[in-house]
Amino acid sequence: MNETLVCVVGNVATQPVYRESPAGPTARFRLAVTARYLDREKNAWTDGHTNFFTVWARRSLATNVAASVAVGDPLVVQGRLKVRNEQRDGQSWLSADLDAVAIGHDLSRGTSAFRRASKPEPQPEPTAQPEPTWETGPPNRPEEAEQSGPVSQHRPEPVGVT
Repeated sequence: MNETLVCVVGNVATQPVYRESPAGPTARFRLAVTARYLDREKNAWTDGHTNFFTVWARRSLATNVAASVAVGDPLVVQGRLKVRNEQRDGQSWLSADLDAVAIGHDLSRGTSAFRRASKPEPQPEPTAQPEPTWETGPPNRPEEAEQSGPVSQHRPEPVGVT
């Protein structure tokens, strides 16, 4: 199956929405992409038309988007383009979705500090260990009695049963 892979550079227009589902985590946000061109008559850069894309992230990408992306951030998004045509209230709506493969901050417009996401390490199964010895006997030699201090001078007393 042929898919349309695109790379889009724009700004985050809405706060990412993160959801946990049985299929795994997902995150979505809107990305605004505005074309800029040099207007030779005015000799200045001018904003052109703005396109809005709904960006969908899944699994670990969704988790990282929720922790790293905020409104206004300049992003580079690579993913599969899906254009949908819907009928709502008698009107035809056209929408463009990006099923993201990779998302990153646009470093031509700022800096970013990358932190590798930690993966939960599998917990080792508990191994059977011998029961610790809680009782200690009286010291065998006089020098051991001096090192161990006053606690070793106590002798066990017989316990009476009533």
